[in-house]
Amino acid sequence: MDTLMIVGADKLGSIPKRLQELGFEDISHVSGRKVKMVHKKIPDKVDLVLVLTDFINHNVATKLKERAKERCIPVCYARRSWCSIYKALTNCDEVCEKCPFLDKDSM
Repeated sequence: MDTLMIVGADKLGSIPKRLQELGFEDISHVSGRKVKMVHKKIPDKVDLVLVLTDFINHNVATKLKERAKERCIPVCYARRSWCSIYKALTNCDEVCEKCPFLDKDSM
């Protein structure tokens, strides 16, 4: 699991760097605020979708969840803070089972 799509938030700050330190190599980001984003598709090689719930259009979140479910892509939800993101990634059983980068023993 090395490809991550982040949906939500206008700016990510140092979040992509920290995700790369966890082992995610390819990180894409869409803000998810605009109504047009409802039509945005999930790229083919995405292993995980991370939804930042602070700043996202509700219809975008609903459609994204449906599209991810159709393709069996796990979705994690977090606020736009590193603490919340790390907690969401490490407590999501579906993600942790597949992710070689998150070691539960080290927490």
